Order: sequence, then C-alpha cells, then structure tokens
Amino acid sequence: MDLDPEDVFKDEEDDPDNEFFQQSEGSKEYVVYLVDASPKMFKTTSPGKDQKDETHFHVAVSCIAESLKTQIISRSYDEVAICFFNTREKKNLQDLNGVFVYNVAEREQLDRPTARLIKEFGCIEETFMKEIGSQYGIVPGSRENSLYNALWVAQALLRKGSIKTAEKRIVLFTNEDDPFGGLQDAAKKDMTRTTLQRAKDAQDLGISIQLLPLSCPDSEFNVSVFFSDLIGLEGQDLAQFTPSASQKLEDMKDQLRKRIFPKRIVRKIRFHIANGLSIELDTYAIIRPALPGEITWLDSVTNHPLKIERSLICEDTGALIQEHPKLFQPYRNENVKFSPDEIADIKRISPGLLCLLGFKPLSCLKDYYNLRPSTFLYPSDQEVVGSTSVFIALHRSMLRLKRFAVAFFGAVSHPQLVALVAQDEVTSAGAQVEPPGMHMIYLPYSDDIRDEEEIFPDTADDAPRADEDQIQKAAALIKRIYLKDYSNHQFANPALQRHYAVLQALALEEDDIPEIIDETAPDEGGLARSAVVKAIEEFKLSVYGDNYDEESNNLGKEKAAEASRKRKAVAEDAAKGFDWVSLADKGQLNNLTVAALKNYLTAHNLPVGGKKEALIGRILSHMGK
Repeated sequence: MDLDPEDVFKDEEDDPDNEFFQQSEGSKEYVVYLVDASPKMFKTTSPGKDQKDETHFHVAVSCIAESLKTQIISRSYDEVAICFFNTREKKNLQDLNGVFVYNVAEREQLDRPTARLIKEFGCIEETFMKEIGSQYGIVPGSRENSLYNALWVAQALLRKGSIKTAEKRIVLFTNEDDPFGGLQDAAKKDMTRTTLQRAKDAQDLGISIQLLPLSCPDSEFNVSVFFSDLIGLEGQDLAQFTPSASQKLEDMKDQLRKRIFPKRIVRKIRFHIANGLSIELDTYAIIRPALPGEITWLDSVTNHPLKIERSLICEDTGALIQEHPKLFQPYRNENVKFSPDEIADIKRISPGLLCLLGFKPLSCLKDYYNLRPSTFLYPSDQEVVGSTSVFIALHRSMLRLKRFAVAFFGAVSHPQLVALVAQDEVTSAGAQVEPPGMHMIYLPYSDDIRDEEEIFPDTADDAPRADEDQIQKAAALIKRIYLKDYSNHQFANPALQRHYAVLQALALEEDDIPEIIDETAPDEGGLARSAVVKAIEEFKLSVYGDNYDEESNNLGKEKAAEASRKRKAVAEDAAKGFDWVSLADKGQLNNLTVAALKNYLTAHNLPVGGKKEALIGRILSHMGK
C-alpha cells in the first residue's frame, strides 16, 4: 500500500481521528425552554416588528421557533425540549401539576429538533387555550408551586448525557418578576426557599439557568426581587442586568440566538512560563469561516444515514485482512515500511505545550504577520489551581507596559511561533462587548515571508502617476462615502442565508422561500445623494478630463495595449543579451537576477509571478528541458 506523504504529515486539526477533533464534534448542548403560560403572558402586550401589539406569549413562542430554525441547520446534533408551566393541563413523566412538556410524534421529549416540531410549534397559539390552557399556578391557599415543578421537570429531562461531553441549560421566559408576590409571609418564604434550593440543586449538577425577561410596557422587569437569587446574579452582574421595557421581538431573537450558540472551548493547553511555573488555558475559536453543512448520504428505503465501512481484501487469496497493513514510502528503489505507531511518532514533533520565550513592544508586531485567524486564550482553574491569578497578573502587566509575548506553540504536527496579545475588557451600556484575555496570533517563519517584487522593474518610468489635484479629489470622494461605525456583525453572508432559506422552505414544506436581504449590496440611495454625486463627478473629471466618453475610454485601452507592446519590446531586447539555451544546459540560470528572468518570460508571453525557483522552472518548461 502506497503511503501518501501529505497524509502522513498533515496537520492534526484536519485529522478526523484526532482526539481533539472528536472532542469538538462530540460536544453537544442540551437545552430546555421553560415558557411561562400564565394569563399575564397573554394579557401583556409589547410593540412588535410592524408596530402592532403582540402578547408576551407570542414573543416567547416566536423567539423559540426562529431559534429552532437556525439550530436545525447550524447545530443539528444539539437536543432541545419545550416545557410550559402555569398550564391547566399537565403532561410530564413526574405527573406534576401545572407543567406541560410539548412534543410531537416520533420524537423523544429531549431530542434533536425536527421539521415537524418546528412546523407544529409555530402554530401552537391557535390551539393552546383549547388543548393546554392557561392558569395561575401559584395562588394563595394552595401548596402548588408550578415554578418549582417546572424546574424539577427540566432537571429530569437534562439527566441525559454527561456534563463532561455536553452543556446543559435551562432558558426561562417570563414577565412575572415576583412569582410569589401574592402569598402571605410564611407561605411566601417557604415556597421561595424550596424553589431556590431546587434551582441550586440543578446548578450543582452542571445545569445553567438563564433568564430572558419580558418587560411590561408600564414597568421594567425587576430581576432583583426574586430571579437574581435563582440564576445567581450579584454585584456587577446584577447591576448590568437591565432589560429594556421597550425591547422588541427582533432584539429578543438576537439575544436568544447569541445564547444558543455560545463560544465553546476548542481545547485546553498548558502555558509554561518559567522555572517550572505552568498554568492551564482554555482556547476559543472567535472567527472561523461559516460553511454550509456537510451532505449526508441516506438509505433510499429507510432514510437513515449510511455508515461507511472499509475492508481490506488480499489481492492474491481474496481473504479479508484482519491485521492492519504495513505502510511504506518509496525511497531510492526501496520501500521503507512504517507502522501506525511509528507514523504517530514521526508526526509528534513537540509535546504540545505553549512555552514563553520573551516579550516585545507592540510596535514590533506587524499586521501582515497574521497567518490565520487568531485563537482566544482564557485561564482555567479546573486542573491547575491558581492559573487565573497568574494570568491576570501577566495580562495587566502586558497592557500597562504595551508589550506582547512571544511564545512557541508546540502543536503536534505543526509547531510554530505565536504572539500573545493582551486584550482588555470592553463594555457598552453595561454589556460586555469584548472579553478580557489574550489573542494567540500565529507568526510566520522566515521561510514564509516573501520579498516584495516589482512587476516591471525596468519600465517603472512608464507607470502613470496621480497629480495633487487627483489625489485631493479622491480623498474627498473617500470622505463622502466613508462607512461610519463599520462592523463585521452588520453583514450576513447572502449566499449562506439564501442556502438556509431554501433548506428551511423544503424542510417545512413552505410554498414561498423567505426573502433574503443582501446587506452587501451598494447603498443606491446613499450614492445618489447630491454631495456624493458631485464628489464622483469631480474625481472623474480630474482623472479623465472634460471630454471623457466611451470612445476616449477605448483610446485609453489602445494606449494601454501600446504600453504593453512597448514593455514586451523592451523585454525582448533585454533577453537577447543572454544565451538562454547554454545557460539552461549548464545549470546557470540561478546566477541571473529575477529581473533578467522576467524579461525572458515577458518576451515569450509567460506569467512572471512567483519566486525565483518558479521562474526558472517556467523557463525550463518552455524550453522543453
């Protein structure tokens, strides 16, 4: 069996058998949506997208439905459950009053979202009152506690899976900031205590509880009355938790979508600082290309995903080969054999640590040193206690001294130098915009840096130059169409959005494909403003003159072609000064300058890009050597 060198020495991040790859793919998220279905949720209204009043129950249902549509495409292997509390009917395994677990046929209560679930859940408001009903589950004189029961049911649903391989969350929708406000002192204290203890028991099992409050038009949701204790808010976090009373449906969808897809740990690494001092860091992928989901082959009869299996058969006997075959690499007419363990040892160049080498001023870090998206680093005390304290001290010192750290990142198969750049926390309106931590920027080796080359070094005098007036007119045009407060978050990929819209229409059997707004298209209205039009015309006038038209444009093309012919003639004359065949036969092309090699390529209408070795190879190929 031939051994593919690129397969043997490929990066570990591209290897599906790599444990980090399996860990990333194997991590799931289990979410239980708890929706308050009390009569107050149906009476209270808020302005919707079209400025029409919408009930808070409609807001919650719409948010969940939109999020499921996104999740079924982006994170289809995550599992969800939908649970209503303060209901007339009950449906749960614990047979508790006031709690209804919503589900559809051929699906477990906590399972992956399906097209049928999304389709039927989107129409639940039409039949909710008839089939499920709404009532206050916490009333004076009764020992029933629907919120306690809902947390119990949610905790039972989230028993599935291990917290080591899955994240478990409860997302709570309600507009009642004091669920026990109508009770007397003794009953109120007792129910508050038992409910908070139930929430604490869930959190001790690794289940996080998140609150999405719906504020009433005349009063703001006061989280400090009860829910701050339930979800564990205190200090600065409590002060920053200030939901707006006029929050619209689209804002709630965006907020929920951010919480559905949190940043997840890619891997844990050890950061060796000095003299045996090491700390533990969590790594996060902040920016990665968003791609459509992979195609899955299905059985034509059962519609189940196909599992591909490979068996090796002996070419001589036709028998199945039980043992793992030997791999080899041809070398000088001999087959050098490798075992799987030997291949793993060859690929393991370094132990996989992050080792500090020293510090440099931030001015030494150039923008073009960034080879690929950076990795975000954050400390973790899970295995190495004290990592956070050491990291904070290092982080603050780097910010104060304006230094970045140079380190060696020993990836298993692709070790390289990295720059650790400290980032301070950025907040806006009480919310965190950028988290504190460090960006690990992957630096190039000297082999990766290419020298700048002029395309036509011998004809630089022929290149057109802009005069001062043209430069000023261009600056005025740029100032007029300058994008203020630009952010990548403002633009969604129109191709991906179209792809998802088509998938959604097919899966939900919708007649019409949702309209996709291409946010990358030019702002026609903005470009039509008189000031912008004037700047464009002045710039065009300064470059092309008063009599610019299509005919003059063609003349410009003829001038460009004439200049190209002139450059080719100059290159041909320069190339005649060498005996190229003799130089190629003697292997002396390497002694020539890059400019001389490009003269030959230009004279023969060949590409002139690339390093010197590529230019020589192109010349030899043209000569048939």
